[in-house]
Amino acid sequence: MPAELRVRRSLTELQDEFRGGNKKPLEDLMRSWRGVKALGPGDPRSFFVLGGYHGEPFRGAGWGSSAWWGGYCNHGNILFPTWHRMYLVKVEEALRSIEGCADVTLPFWDETSEESLEHGIPWALTDEKFELDGERIDNPLRSFKFPAAIRDNINTDDPNYSKPKGYETVRYPLSGLVGTDKDRIATKKHNAQHPQYDENVKALNANVIAWLTSAIVVDKKKIGENDVARKYRDCLLAPNYTVFSNTSSAAEWNTNLPVGTRPVVPLEQPHNDIHLAVGGFDVPNQPDFSHIAGANGDMGENDTAALDPIFYFHHCHIDRLFWLWQNRWGHREDLGDPIWEYPGTNSIDSQGPTPGIGANEWLTLDTHLNPFKKSDETPYTSRDCVDIEGQLGYTYGPGSLTETESAAVAAENAATKVVRISGVNRAPIRGSFLISAFARVGGKRVHLGTHGVLSRWSVQGCANCQTHLEVKAHFPVDSLDVDESKIEVEIRTRDGVLAAGEHGAAALALPHAPRRLFHLEVH
Repeated sequence: MPAELRVRRSLTELQDEFRGGNKKPLEDLMRSWRGVKALGPGDPRSFFVLGGYHGEPFRGAGWGSSAWWGGYCNHGNILFPTWHRMYLVKVEEALRSIEGCADVTLPFWDETSEESLEHGIPWALTDEKFELDGERIDNPLRSFKFPAAIRDNINTDDPNYSKPKGYETVRYPLSGLVGTDKDRIATKKHNAQHPQYDENVKALNANVIAWLTSAIVVDKKKIGENDVARKYRDCLLAPNYTVFSNTSSAAEWNTNLPVGTRPVVPLEQPHNDIHLAVGGFDVPNQPDFSHIAGANGDMGENDTAALDPIFYFHHCHIDRLFWLWQNRWGHREDLGDPIWEYPGTNSIDSQGPTPGIGANEWLTLDTHLNPFKKSDETPYTSRDCVDIEGQLGYTYGPGSLTETESAAVAAENAATKVVRISGVNRAPIRGSFLISAFARVGGKRVHLGTHGVLSRWSVQGCANCQTHLEVKAHFPVDSLDVDESKIEVEIRTRDGVLAAGEHGAAALALPHAPRRLFHLEVH
């Protein structure tokens, strides 16, 4: 173990110190981010290069082939936590390479802290300006202006996610679709309705708070929880690494649970929800959520999410939750072997293979975490980054959830009814989308939960995606007395809402959408 560990602290803690007079930690963080963003697009330490590893601009295999996921990132499989862990390490190394920033570590946005639940995103990530070295500068953590154009080569007939040189990333309630003439006209019209930056930040924070804190309420009485903060707490209960790590494995696990058993929540699910909360999606027919249709911020799509700096503070929170789960289940040094040939253990599960990984290849803890390499140029694997303290030299400072583990354990064996939605076909859906369930209770429409699906824009053009299309959602409803006849489901997409009639029959269909949108069970 390294003699002295780097400590990744809560960003809110750095903010409090800054306002209390100790300005250096936050100033150095800003200085390091300004530095990596200023590096040219050919520098391997540049934010443009590092941000591009996740999706756009489609480096390596997949540059123009529908058979491959265009970026290196892993979603919907067991490499999701470990690949993103190494991603943060490499970004942190780049930040520390900037002159005067050798002690910088990535702080985490503590999304389940009281501060976040009440106020939303830390101000260091949203303030328009920041004073550094006596100069008032554009806040380096607020957005990123592209030093070169990126081209959506996967979806060549309709390149929605192409971005020109000089494009600046946006968040809810704005839209960043500028890939076609039609997109540009619609985006200009939409964004013109939201010209006040401070008001946009208020709307963004309101949306994030709503996602984090929503509840099942009947007659003004809270009878259940479906909020993202609860999902984060519940993911600590996942009984093994396979189902903890990703949505594909967890969906299979939940499909086979005994009746009355609370579904397992994978770490990837609340992660997805926050991507959509920041990027822009409202929960339909929920007055507590912001309602701004047409928002399409960069964090809301896999293709461009990592080109917004907030991505890394969000993922630092995800990595900290991963470490908390490891400590709770005794996996600080060994994650245990993944369940053999389970959903989520193949390279074509969910998203398709990434550069350097063969199609239909079984994924293990020895699979290369491309493109990340050690000092001797050999690839990192998941086994190289299990113990963040002993292997990677960092740890996490104080934050939320450690005090609530006992409450989470109490819910571990709680019996509950579960609304199970399966058979949702993502083939005709462009980009990320929501699955929401509602119940008719006493003549009122009650929101039971929303399942965010972080997807690529061009599933229709992805050969492997076409063979892994089903999305499942599970909503525990605790004490609420509902049956299938009282459940309504909405699938909200970038192109509109797919409403459903009796037993999931499509009332409104996108081109090539199936007649039946989903299968519904309550038990």
